[in-house]
Amino acid sequence: MSIPDPLTFGAAWVAAWNAHDVEAVLSYFHDDVVFTSPTAARVVPASGGVVRGKQALREYWTEGLRLVPDLHFTVERVYAGVSVLVLTYRNQAGGLVDEVLVFADGLVVEGHGTYLVPSGS
Repeated sequence: MSIPDPLTFGAAWVAAWNAHDVEAVLSYFHDDVVFTSPTAARVVPASGGVVRGKQALREYWTEGLRLVPDLHFTVERVYAGVSVLVLTYRNQAGGLVDEVLVFADGLVVEGHGTYLVPSGS
């Protein structure tokens, strides 16, 4: 499986997020995407941190932007693997995050938001 050009994708992804353009971000995702994130567990408690489908992802991200109106990301690194991109970024609070995106047929079919665990935790 191929992935999009990593640096081009990372730049477009962060631009869409920083514009708070949920539809632009969603354009990279398959209708049947599965996305996991500890943040999803807090924003949509019934999800248990697992969001299934583009519509549910739209609702989660829309609510997340409502709760964090100053959301802003800065991409620090982009990693490429076989069918996988990993975007390392800092959020508006300075938190370090890795977004692991699995591709099929040019779209993200699986995504995982992962957060740096402070040493000593």
